[in-house]
Amino acid sequence: MDKLKMHSPNLTQENIRKIMDLFPNCVTEIRDEGGRMKDEEKMDSAFSPNPSSLRYAIDFDQLRQELSDSIVEGPQERYHLDWPGKREALLTANAPIAKTLRPCREESVDFDTTKNLFIEGDNLDALKLLQEAYLGKVKMIYIDPPYNTGNDFIYEDDFAENTDEFLKRSNQKDEEGNRLVANTESNGRFHSDWLTMIYPRLKLARTLLSDDGVICISIDEGEKANLKRLCDEIFGEENYRNAILVRRRVKSLNVQFACDGLYSMNVGYEYVLVYAKTRSFLMKALRMEKLNASETGSWNVFWSGADRPTMRYELLGFTPVTGQWRWSKEKALEAVENYNTYLSEFASQITLEEYWRQTGEKLKFVRRIENGIGKNGGVQYWISPSDTALRSSNWSDIEVSQIRKDYELPFENPKNVELIAELIRLIDGADFTVLDFFAGSGTTADAVMRLNSEDGGRRRFALIQIPEQISGGSPAKAAGYSDLSQIARKRILLAGDRLSNAEHNEGWNKDVGFRVLKLDTSNMAEVYYKPDAIRQEELFASVDNIKLGRTPEDLLFQVLLDWGVDLTLPIRKESIHGKTVFFVDENSLIACFDTEITEAFVRELAGYKPLRVVFRDNGFESDAVKINAEQIFRQLSSETEVKAI
Repeated sequence: MDKLKMHSPNLTQENIRKIMDLFPNCVTEIRDEGGRMKDEEKMDSAFSPNPSSLRYAIDFDQLRQELSDSIVEGPQERYHLDWPGKREALLTANAPIAKTLRPCREESVDFDTTKNLFIEGDNLDALKLLQEAYLGKVKMIYIDPPYNTGNDFIYEDDFAENTDEFLKRSNQKDEEGNRLVANTESNGRFHSDWLTMIYPRLKLARTLLSDDGVICISIDEGEKANLKRLCDEIFGEENYRNAILVRRRVKSLNVQFACDGLYSMNVGYEYVLVYAKTRSFLMKALRMEKLNASETGSWNVFWSGADRPTMRYELLGFTPVTGQWRWSKEKALEAVENYNTYLSEFASQITLEEYWRQTGEKLKFVRRIENGIGKNGGVQYWISPSDTALRSSNWSDIEVSQIRKDYELPFENPKNVELIAELIRLIDGADFTVLDFFAGSGTTADAVMRLNSEDGGRRRFALIQIPEQISGGSPAKAAGYSDLSQIARKRILLAGDRLSNAEHNEGWNKDVGFRVLKLDTSNMAEVYYKPDAIRQEELFASVDNIKLGRTPEDLLFQVLLDWGVDLTLPIRKESIHGKTVFFVDENSLIACFDTEITEAFVRELAGYKPLRVVFRDNGFESDAVKINAEQIFRQLSSETEVKAI
């Protein structure tokens, strides 16, 4: 029986818990003096460490680094994942940037109506720019980052360094270049580079996830262990959900190891690490139906807890024996043969359910047989074929790379669209945003659109892809593509056309478009950020604080980013008093970046009673109009927030 505390709350541990929610990487394990914890320092069972020697504490060096704009030295040895360059990576993640996203209508599809985004540019900068607009609004993130092959990254954001630089920075060489410790190239150099690349991106990604959100990361053997440790630090070990095993193609990487000689083994699997943002995330619940009745029942047999499913996914076969439904492996094998017949002869003509109905097949099954079957209160159930929320963690029925090329595009080893679709199916609901900031060929967008076409969902995708240049002599170059993002956009376009013209759910809104936004330097001139640094002789050249060549729509999207407004909201452009005015989501935000703004014009805009309004700082007819503008809104639309750029 649990005992009452019989003392006041331990506010120190409560504060540690709060800091852990905000900065899980700043809570560490330390050894208590004497090897034991004091009774008043013990936490509840869900939070307490090994009481014999360790306790949770704040890593103040790490916390200082989170709150600092310069590198903080931390000499204390502690349990955590560390590598040369980690502090620089954390500083990189937290450092602000003066960049923006510029709209590109000519490369977009259905720019004015779509809810999907395609961002072209370095994903580290793009994730920073999305911190306001998408803070806590993304329910699922899937990424397939570049694997660490022991060579320099193809990705342009290249943290790779030569061996000499690495050895000096990691204190393995002195200033004279003498080697201090032995270290092979594969033992540290490229591991550190890869971790330095992925660390700031995952930290920024965590802030974008909603409280009930989840991130799925594809990885191979090279960095699986390090990625697990890193995600434990960033997302919290308690938010680890599973490691899904996914089959490779036949032609896969060989791993060599020494054991009484040199042997070679084929690496047949890759992994998808699954982490939740908080304990609010739950896998989608299955709808279970009784075979001998029309009622529905609950199914909790394969759940080890409310927040950590085992992803069990059974292929169930049933046969009536003495009035009861019992497991029959022989009958299930017969069902599999029947299923294969359906795939080879009828799949292109009718649905599986219709095939069952026409053939009188009474066996209900899904993809493959597992050993055994669960029961609930003595009643056996079957899993509806449309429900794939719970599976085993071995996805040997889905390969990492696509076998059949759906589109004649010159892209090597794209992810299987069904793999990502299955991951999305794990998420409850059908109206949320899916983010992929290593977009590659755009498979995530394809998967989102396919699922929406099947069930009429309102899922949205946001892809980020750097315009990696395609090398000369490659098939992609010969086909006329200059960079990787062009291939991704073409794939999304082809996938959207195919889905729109195929059989689909009647409730689908057919949103197969995407707004293209391109990463660029800020629209604002240097004087906007550093007015005190302008010399007197430069004043006349700095009258306008906006760079030449930037359009009003460019300015609008930087305002949306700064104000934290959804980048896919509908935008309407009107002419009022001869001025161009943007209406974002009707009257959610009104923007005008023209010059010679008059009081009459300001009064007209105030009549719309917008939530926000923004003008150009030097766009008013006179200083008096600029001063009076705020007073006019206070009188006519007191709730409006007025700003200038």
